[in-house]
Amino acid sequence: MHPFSDFNKTVSEIVREDYRTSDVFKKYGINYCCSGQTTLLEACTTREVEYNKIVEELNDATRNIHISNALQYSQWRLDFLIDFIVNVHHAYQKMTLSSLDADLTLFAESHSKNYPELEKILAQFLKLSLMILPHNRHEEEIIFPYIKQIENTHRRKETYGNLFVRTLRKPLSHIENEHEEISNVLREIQTLTNDYTCPAHACAKHQVIYKKLREFHEDMMQHKHLENNILFPRAIELEKELLQL
Repeated sequence: MHPFSDFNKTVSEIVREDYRTSDVFKKYGINYCCSGQTTLLEACTTREVEYNKIVEELNDATRNIHISNALQYSQWRLDFLIDFIVNVHHAYQKMTLSSLDADLTLFAESHSKNYPELEKILAQFLKLSLMILPHNRHEEEIIFPYIKQIENTHRRKETYGNLFVRTLRKPLSHIENEHEEISNVLREIQTLTNDYTCPAHACAKHQVIYKKLREFHEDMMQHKHLENNILFPRAIELEKELLQL
């Protein structure tokens, strides 16, 4: 039997079993933390939300999407790889930074007395947000359009392609330095959270925040890998080849 079909399972139990359900409850104003001991059916009745609708959204939120490890990112066209980075990683980071910022701020305000490390975690996360958003915007507005332009020129074998080359090496060095600064902040958060491991007897909200921080860290590492190890080296090679046309 699917856990969401169990009328006796509490909202808090559901969230502890899978943190991804928390956003569904948050959407409908259903408390899943300290007072989340009501059953899912009772919570739906109280909030006047259709039970089957909630179950459907919980199923959607917890559906696992598997991406094969056999995917050859290095073989993708650069314009497609860029669109993937923007629409998957940048979009996720923008959405998550905003929502996690709000959740972490409120949680730290009410729980920092018992967990003083929360204030340091919040400070590092706010620092992270101030770094990532301008970084991604610079990539989307300056770096990525240029890479798409030189790839298109290279694909067409246009003899005047060398006129488009502005040399990426210096700006990409700056971008990679920013990646390393972001990674340093993530590692600091990882240390402060004991590798995203909650203290004993932590409430459901505490667990959700730590699991979302871990998810964010992992996404940022893949984002960094796709750019530093695949996109940028290939773009520099395109510039070299264009200069020889």
